[in-house]
Amino acid sequence: MTNPIDSVRRKLQGLGAMLRDPAATEHEKANAAALKAQLEEKLKDKGVPAGDWSDIAFRAGKALKTLKQSTEPPAAMNGTTGAAFRLGKAFSQARKKLKQPAP
Repeated sequence: MTNPIDSVRRKLQGLGAMLRDPAATEHEKANAAALKAQLEEKLKDKGVPAGDWSDIAFRAGKALKTLKQSTEPPAAMNGTTGAAFRLGKAFSQARKKLKQPAP
């Protein structure tokens, strides 16, 4: 399943390529520019990072939060047992993500 925000970003990349295309007519470029402005506004309204270094930090923080929540050991585990549990969960999730085919 694809992330809707990623699909909007892919559309923006396509529109940017259209604007740079020397063979595109003025009407096509005007339509592409209008669509690009609408999509950028939609991303800004949703509060999504701009796609620069802050986007990377945002995604890393979100991933760490999810990882921390999903790797909490049961109450009976503490000390080295709890640490081993969290480490095993983290490796397991990473392995699963690496095995998933790219969309």
